[in-house]
Amino acid sequence: MLRVELGPRSYDIAIASGDPGGLGPFVRGRCPSAQALVVADENVMRHAEIVARSLHAVGCTPDLATVTPGEASKCLTIAERLYDALADLPADRKTPVVAVGGGVVGDLAGFVAATYNRGLPFVQVPTTLVAMVDSAVGGKVGVNHPKGKNLIGAFHQPAGVWIDTAYLESLPEREYRSGLAEVVKYGVILDAEFFGWLEDNVDAVLVREPNTVRYIVERCCRLKADVVEQDEREENGLRMVLNYGHTFAHAFEAVGGYGAWLHGEAVAAGMVCASWLGERLDMIPPDVTTRQVQLLKSFDLPTAPKQEWRADALIESMRRDKKSRAGRMRFVLPKRIGEVETVGDVNEADVRAVLPS
Repeated sequence: MLRVELGPRSYDIAIASGDPGGLGPFVRGRCPSAQALVVADENVMRHAEIVARSLHAVGCTPDLATVTPGEASKCLTIAERLYDALADLPADRKTPVVAVGGGVVGDLAGFVAATYNRGLPFVQVPTTLVAMVDSAVGGKVGVNHPKGKNLIGAFHQPAGVWIDTAYLESLPEREYRSGLAEVVKYGVILDAEFFGWLEDNVDAVLVREPNTVRYIVERCCRLKADVVEQDEREENGLRMVLNYGHTFAHAFEAVGGYGAWLHGEAVAAGMVCASWLGERLDMIPPDVTTRQVQLLKSFDLPTAPKQEWRADALIESMRRDKKSRAGRMRFVLPKRIGEVETVGDVNEADVRAVLPS
């Protein structure tokens, strides 16, 4: 059990391996309500039904709302459907929203929980690697807008996060490898020793060796929790390090069309672009980029944007990024493996130099 210390918004991250019955008591102990709304995408219905049975076993009657898998569901139209489901219960301010799925479901359901009745309790049950190591922890929730990813959102900390690494055994290979991009990110931004451990354990990571997977999840959750505890709402700049590669990645997702790449695939290429930009600004030697490229390639992840994505469109998307100030772009760039910094007012010519011409 890991603890995220945020005063009255503190919560636990439980990491289990094959314990479906443990979820009900975990949720009931934090959300003592007689009902709940379970939100899941259609690909994880088996997991959602297990979650529903576990809740029912502790006296909580769940309603199940399903959404279509994919980034396109992370929108206001689908959020409105979930508001309808809550109204039909009817939900009160103690009714928890339980998100079962990946980052899309967690962000969407969390946004609905943050905004319905001015805030409902929210429990994350991530079923993908990217959600387990990143998006399920930290309280960022939101939906996309045609002009940018996550433009509509809130900070809404969960009441708890239940991670069962056994869910990863049935995760499609592409989804699993996509999650590894966020894992690599944590090594680059915060933990050089962890990055080196990943380089030394590629084979065990790829075959999903249980102890290896559990260590990855625990380490990434702890690293993210440490940052969130110090900068919950991105007010002092520390939390921004978690966005390494994401300014580029969000532009790739918006310009390429949500769903063309999985989020982790976009982040992988985004990290390399950020590292190229760091080289261009004389912040790092080439070997910092080379190590990232080699590790990402070993996980079969993209290391460059697609050539058909034009620089003009990508830059326009980046100007709308939440880290921009008055249209001036800011990037999280590496100083070395294990440390990054935020660099403001980057020259557009330097950004163009690392994008398709």
